[in-house]
Amino acid sequence: RKVTATTLTAKIDVGFGNTLYVRGDGPGLNWDIGVPMDCVADDKWRITIGDTARPVVFKFLLNDLTWCTGDDYIAQPGSSVTLVPKF
Repeated sequence: RKVTATTLTAKIDVGFGNTLYVRGDGPGLNWDIGVPMDCVADDKWRITIGDTARPVVFKFLLNDLTWCTGDDYIAQPGSSVTLVPKF
């Protein structure tokens, strides 16, 4: 089973002074405290999750307080996914 990093990208403008976070089940993630994502454009946030052979289950949060709507997201190990979360 190949172990590889997974890249998550969120396409959303969260407004000046706000930060997008991710929580979930994967390397470096948990459901209690979010990890801030890197702002790579006005409307794009990205994070690379450490090497794993298991799918990464996650959700986005605005300022690590407000959960995005809908079900948990699932990214296959080694994939690069771009999502458009709604709040």
